[in-house]
Amino acid sequence: MSGKLSVVDLIRKRKARHALPRELYMDPEVYRQDLEQLWHKDWVFAGHTFEIEKPGQYFTLQVGDYPVAVVMGKDGQVRAFHNACRHRGAKVCEHAQGKVAKMVCPYHKWTFELDGSLLFAGNMGANFDKTQYNLKTVHCEIVHTYIYVCVAERAPDFERFRNAVSPFIAPHKLENCKVAFESNLIEKGNWKLVFENNRECFHCDGTHPELMNSFVENLSVAGVGGEEDPELAGHWARCEAAGMPSRLVMDPDGRYRMTRIPLSAGAVSYTMDGKPAVAGRLDDSGEPDIGALLYFNYPSTWNHFLGDHALSFRVLPIGPGETLVTTKWLVPKDAKEGVDYDLERLTKVWLATNDQDRQLVEGTQAGISSPTYEPGPFSEIAENGVCQFDDWYCETLLTRLQGPIPLKSVI
Repeated sequence: MSGKLSVVDLIRKRKARHALPRELYMDPEVYRQDLEQLWHKDWVFAGHTFEIEKPGQYFTLQVGDYPVAVVMGKDGQVRAFHNACRHRGAKVCEHAQGKVAKMVCPYHKWTFELDGSLLFAGNMGANFDKTQYNLKTVHCEIVHTYIYVCVAERAPDFERFRNAVSPFIAPHKLENCKVAFESNLIEKGNWKLVFENNRECFHCDGTHPELMNSFVENLSVAGVGGEEDPELAGHWARCEAAGMPSRLVMDPDGRYRMTRIPLSAGAVSYTMDGKPAVAGRLDDSGEPDIGALLYFNYPSTWNHFLGDHALSFRVLPIGPGETLVTTKWLVPKDAKEGVDYDLERLTKVWLATNDQDRQLVEGTQAGISSPTYEPGPFSEIAENGVCQFDDWYCETLLTRLQGPIPLKSVI
């Protein structure tokens, strides 16, 4: 398959409230368009500010074609750069994370200040103007420790999302948190399958026994809204009275959503017994049962906030059939492992859940690879969330592919 019209035709081929045609999960040209029209144009969750609190601390990530480094400057400002030396292109920041006094390219030792400016380039001659060879910057925005980057030349608006999400996550005081544990899982499935799996819990009862000790999917907020049920309305009212915004907020374009849901009876955290995993609280609301705040922002992240800890999830595509899922368990900065929390107890539920989801995604990727695969219908009761994701994906791709901007892959 070649040319953008083929991708458009595939999207138009999809039946309403049905899964996507198999080529949209498998074809290299579709993956190319996913990168160019979504991952290379939109805001992508990179990591948290408390991971790079000291000057010179950095972490790296791969956003489609673009290696990116996120660095804390001497001035306390977080910056993002294209992680390619201006000499011959080697990665300047070599590791997943680290700390440096200056950013020194390992190849020929070109040396960059933490603000990206070129300080030293050996053997370049008297007429070399080093001011013309600073590291290229990547758009970077921060909302309550969440660092988002955009590799496009012009980044889309970030303020609408910032204004929507900030009231929900501000009470959780993430600025005073740290990463207690990080998991990186490579799933052999298309990134859309990873997100589809996240957007419904139809599969949970039969697959996630650990998670179901505490989590209960509320179908009123699983898709695009729905009628409030008395339990949900009561939960929202109780949390909001304690200063914790809870009622569903959703982007008109479908890209992001925030809401707070109750957990199962007696459960206040994602643990095997539903009891807190961490001593102390992330919030100071005084409300002992705030349930779980859930927020997603396509295409790169979903998140869970509880009373005692939070989890951030980052999705990054590696190829048409491979996706990196990074999970971080966030706890108060002064919490001590072995004293205020037990690491196995804290991580057991979602380590198990993530691996179970990996198996589901990989099994689905294998199944849709069959030439006999035909997209099936979504449940009108339990799969509104996954339908909403697919609708967003199709509408976004159609809008951008039919626009006037030519694509590199079809020139």
